[in-house]
Amino acid sequence: MPKDFIHNEKLSVLLARVGALIREVSILIRNLEKNSTDEENMDKISCASQELLENIELLKKDFKHIFLKAPADSSELCFPMSDGPLFMTLLLRNLNDLLNSNAYSVALIKEEISRVKEDLVHIRSFFGNVEQELHRDLWTRILDVAYEAEHAINSILARDHGLLQLIFLLPDTVEKIKLIKKEVQEKISKNTSIIFANSPNKPVINRPSIASKIIVGFEEETEWIIRKLTSGSAEVDVISIVGMPGLGKTTLAYRVYTEKSVVGHFDIRAWCTVDQERNEKKLLQKIFNEVIGLKESVSEDYIDDDVADRLRRRLFGKRYLIVLDDLWDTATWDELTRPFPTEFQKGSRVILTSRKKEVALHGKRHSAPLDLRLLRPDESWELLEKRVFGEERCPDELKDVGEKIARKCDGLPLDEEEVMKVIQLSYDHLSGHLKPCLLYLASYPKDKNIAISWLKDLWSDEGLVEPTDLKSVEEVTEVCVDELISSSLVIVRGGRHPSCQIHDLVHDFCSIIARKEKLFDLKSSIVLSLSSSSSDLMLRRRTIIYDGDIHSGDDSSFFSPEKRNPCAKHLLSLKIESGYSLYNCHLRHLRLLKRLEVLGRILPDTVLNEIGMLVHLRCLRIRMKEKALPPSFSNLCNLETLAVDNRESKSNLVLSPPTIWSLAKLRYVSISGCSIFDSDNNDKPITKLENMTTLEFLNLSCSVDSEDIFKRFPNLQTLGFVMDFSAAEQIYFPRLDVLNKLERVHAIFVCSGHTHQSDSHFPSSLKEVKLDGLNLTSDALSGNWRSLPNLQNLQLYDASIQGGKAWKIEQVTFHNLKSLLLVYMFFSEWQVIADESFPVLEELYIRSCPQLIEIPESFGDIASLKFISVWNSPQLKESALNIKEYVEEMTGEDKLSVEY
Repeated sequence: MPKDFIHNEKLSVLLARVGALIREVSILIRNLEKNSTDEENMDKISCASQELLENIELLKKDFKHIFLKAPADSSELCFPMSDGPLFMTLLLRNLNDLLNSNAYSVALIKEEISRVKEDLVHIRSFFGNVEQELHRDLWTRILDVAYEAEHAINSILARDHGLLQLIFLLPDTVEKIKLIKKEVQEKISKNTSIIFANSPNKPVINRPSIASKIIVGFEEETEWIIRKLTSGSAEVDVISIVGMPGLGKTTLAYRVYTEKSVVGHFDIRAWCTVDQERNEKKLLQKIFNEVIGLKESVSEDYIDDDVADRLRRRLFGKRYLIVLDDLWDTATWDELTRPFPTEFQKGSRVILTSRKKEVALHGKRHSAPLDLRLLRPDESWELLEKRVFGEERCPDELKDVGEKIARKCDGLPLDEEEVMKVIQLSYDHLSGHLKPCLLYLASYPKDKNIAISWLKDLWSDEGLVEPTDLKSVEEVTEVCVDELISSSLVIVRGGRHPSCQIHDLVHDFCSIIARKEKLFDLKSSIVLSLSSSSSDLMLRRRTIIYDGDIHSGDDSSFFSPEKRNPCAKHLLSLKIESGYSLYNCHLRHLRLLKRLEVLGRILPDTVLNEIGMLVHLRCLRIRMKEKALPPSFSNLCNLETLAVDNRESKSNLVLSPPTIWSLAKLRYVSISGCSIFDSDNNDKPITKLENMTTLEFLNLSCSVDSEDIFKRFPNLQTLGFVMDFSAAEQIYFPRLDVLNKLERVHAIFVCSGHTHQSDSHFPSSLKEVKLDGLNLTSDALSGNWRSLPNLQNLQLYDASIQGGKAWKIEQVTFHNLKSLLLVYMFFSEWQVIADESFPVLEELYIRSCPQLIEIPESFGDIASLKFISVWNSPQLKESALNIKEYVEEMTGEDKLSVEY
């Protein structure tokens, strides 16, 4: 305890009273041992125990109010973020994690954490729809006291003046929250028209005139929309334009709205910019005024209660075109379109622009939504040239510079300030739980394609998503991905391994907000820091990513327990990407870390042993050379993700029972250098890791012991394993049918030298199978393969077919197989009736198969086939193109793409 907080003149009295209590406890224990069977004496001991407990409570009270000075800043903490709801969301998720933690340090204050969480959840529920201007002071005090609670709890867990926080700040904060809860109930119950300060219901931003904007590009899209407007179905149709903020959806809609052929085609036209307006009657009045014209229109501030009926009568029997620009939600769409007549076959149309795909899909009638692309480089340059030089041409000496500027726009129109405003609007409109998920995308470099699977892991590791009563973490992350894609703030890339990225301007926006809200920071050897120094991290940086020398300048204090860094007790995530030495680096004082990633260097023993002290870790990704994990890792009772790169080790990493089997929360384990599981003591019941869903890569022997290993993971969904054989050994494919929830398996066979001889025992739940190095018989895909009704993806690598000639696939149908990949397969003839064996195949990939003469013609009879890719196998080009030509002749469509 720091000397500054102790009254030295009272110290001797304090010690004397503590000593007296210790003596009383000792006497009580002795009497209890001697008189345990004497009822009369036991009654006396019981009374003495009660008196002793009262004395202890009295000492604690005196200790608090007399012997210690309260910290000067115990009630002077001010909320350091600007986005209150975002902070509250992250705080409540962190508190929920602590309540689910098995760490001893949490157990000491679990009751207080529970009370803080329950009261803040209750308070937040009142601010779901509270007018912030009416209660701004109240909301500010709520955030301040919530931050006080976080500060006190983190200080106690990090052992930073923890006793003082436990005695002074935390009890006072709990009491403050209780009083504010009562005040909120009293004030807000009288006025229920309240909303968050940063909710979407903000004043509508005045936009520049659409008519004054220079229009460049999108010629094909313009022609497509005009065709949809002036021809096609006689029924009412909706043409939706969706895309990221600032891309030009409104400008494109205005171009076709004012096109002469469109103007002359419709009896009535009306344009309504919806934006953030929530009053549907006011919007209907705006549409009605456009329909009746300027002479008869009334002020938009005057709202006719019968405006919907009047609008319907005006449109009745007419061919109308109505543009609903910048629509945000499906409920507003339903209210605005209800008066639009649909009875007459007049060819009426509605143009909808929105940055949310769910709105476009909700309004869809006959035409699919148009996903507006980014501007091409030449279009960006043309737009820049017209904006700068008007009708003039750009001087030759400026052309190279101008084209570079245009390329840096990455396909967005050039008014960065205006684009940033609409990105802000989209961000404000996101649900609270989605905001941190979007912001953390900026922790990846610009132009980085992020695998969707990695993104889900990041959100889970950072604690940004949490399971619900009905959905697992994986299912919740899937919903978050879909919602962000629907918002058009995230660009998705399809293919066998879906990925996503954000535009550079969205990246800049997210970086600014993340720094402003103190979520994460980047320390780089190239760019010194997004902030000026470690001291500028303030008190609440959740995540720090190092890509530089961690021993230089201010950074060195961060990794030294002797030099206290104020950020340490709030840091939840640390990623070290640099290749600098980690010797003399310490992590033990970063006690609240939930995520640690150090892949740039092999960790020394000292750091490995200290990791075992970080009991709140949920995710650990490291490099090491040791043959086994340190015994201290068994303390990581909250660990869910363990990834170890031990490829530089000369032996397999042994995960021994004391270490691995005590980590009951493990969900994901990946050991790149092949791992071996030792068995438990035979006298004990088999330990199972019920939460484990991913395990890779196990090194399995050729014995049947693998079945006993698999039984330890009853809920496994993804499995990767390696089987290493000599030429003299028989290959027995492990029995996987004991894993009845398994969906993905990746098996690697090393130096086998023998053909696989026995049936494979697969569970029917499998969706993806990847086999590498397994030599097969000519009819290998028969037998038990037919019992895989859910298989969608099959990949075969580096394998020979027995005899090296024909590969027969017969009497087996893969009813759901959509993707087939063959890499380094050695056979010359493929005997298969493809449309019978692969009736729903969509993609065929063939890589480096030099002996295969041709792709069977029967692949052309698969109606669902969309794509054939041939790489490093030039002899297959002709047969692939023949199949494409055959499909075009049979269907009359260019529906099959061939890549070679």
